[in-house]
Amino acid sequence: MSKDIVVLVVDDEPEHADGIAEALEKSSAKAIAVYNADDALEIVRKQRFDVVVTDLKLDTDVSGLGILDEVKKHYPATEVILITAYATIETCKEAIRRGAYDYLVKPIDIDQLRAMVTRAARRAVAAYGNVASEAQTDFIFDAVRGSSPAMQGIFDVLRRVSPTNITVLIEGESGTGKELLARAIHNNSPRRSRTFVPVNCAGFSESLLESELFGHIKGAFTGAAADRKGLFEVADGGTLFLDEIGDMPMSMQAKLLRVLEDGLVVPVGASKPIVVDVRLISATNHDLIQLIEEKKFRQDLYFRIKGVSVSVPPLRERAVDIPELADYFLKEAAAEINKPITSISPAAMNILTSYTWPGNIRQLRNCIRTMAVMCDRGRLDVQDIPPEVHPIRQLAGATTDLGGLTLDELEKQAIADTLAKVEGNREKAAKILGIGERTLYRKIKEYNL
Repeated sequence: MSKDIVVLVVDDEPEHADGIAEALEKSSAKAIAVYNADDALEIVRKQRFDVVVTDLKLDTDVSGLGILDEVKKHYPATEVILITAYATIETCKEAIRRGAYDYLVKPIDIDQLRAMVTRAARRAVAAYGNVASEAQTDFIFDAVRGSSPAMQGIFDVLRRVSPTNITVLIEGESGTGKELLARAIHNNSPRRSRTFVPVNCAGFSESLLESELFGHIKGAFTGAAADRKGLFEVADGGTLFLDEIGDMPMSMQAKLLRVLEDGLVVPVGASKPIVVDVRLISATNHDLIQLIEEKKFRQDLYFRIKGVSVSVPPLRERAVDIPELADYFLKEAAAEINKPITSISPAAMNILTSYTWPGNIRQLRNCIRTMAVMCDRGRLDVQDIPPEVHPIRQLAGATTDLGGLTLDELEKQAIADTLAKVEGNREKAAKILGIGERTLYRKIKEYNL
């Protein structure tokens, strides 16, 4: 370690805090000890540390996890190590999910702690070393949209990590826009003038993925008629985005880990390594902690790719963002198909906002594009919404002889189906149907529903 490394030690037993700090000082780090959570919270809000070592159980309402959250809120690249006498699997999983670098179980092995702090400090220093400005104001989000608190929190993390070289892990369901976030990180980094290379790890067999990532030389295998650069070499100086990394075979995970540790790539069939300088961003729709427990994902690789983690909520949990996203996708679609469609009616927007969007942003984008293609007016309306999104359109599509039904019968069935879909929530049902709540109450009474 170096005197340039600054470590904060948090423990409500002063002799323990001082002992750890003294041990780290002997390894040439600068260590500061505090003895309660309030002091720790105050200092981490004002001062950046390379590593924070904190006891999990503190004599206060704020635990070590609370310290972890506050550190990551203000300085995402700072590494946090938790010390615990109660190392349950669930506690450790929660700590890792919330951004902890690692944990140690009491009684502490000082040599093990020093080694762990050294590794964590190296990663933090590498991340902070290229920060041009932690207070960027000209961040470019491009297609990434959202005014919900969840998305604003994500944007804040992106602003902080983009100027660094720290690895980023983006977690979330399929279709939530993980690649868009990765591109935003790249486009706002010092690597923006170099290549952004995305690759879907689930789209290749093990042998093809190795050749795709590392390249191969002529004759390395049947069909290798010429030398070919791998994507690590193509992304040299830029950013490599590994989507669906949770689907990567275990043997490939070991090879990837070696590349990330050494910065050296050996093409298939070659013996001479190639030096590469690549920033790695990964994404997954799996619970990697669960995969680690099932021996399907390497824990050491997990720690390597999760410098900072970002969890993207599904669209159904941030419905407030749907109007902004829908308007953006409409402008995009109208320009693409050259149609003068400029807006979405309030009734149609109510239906779009009330839908659960199992396919997330990808499904919303495709829906708006389909609506724009089929619309012959300057405004998208309820009749343009695809049947799978709008229950009344579903009913009409399933009814083979509308001429045999009265309007009252059709309306009664539409209201009954909508109420069933929203589990009796009348406010949601009224929004989906595009009518007022009083009108819905009257219809329910009228039709004895």
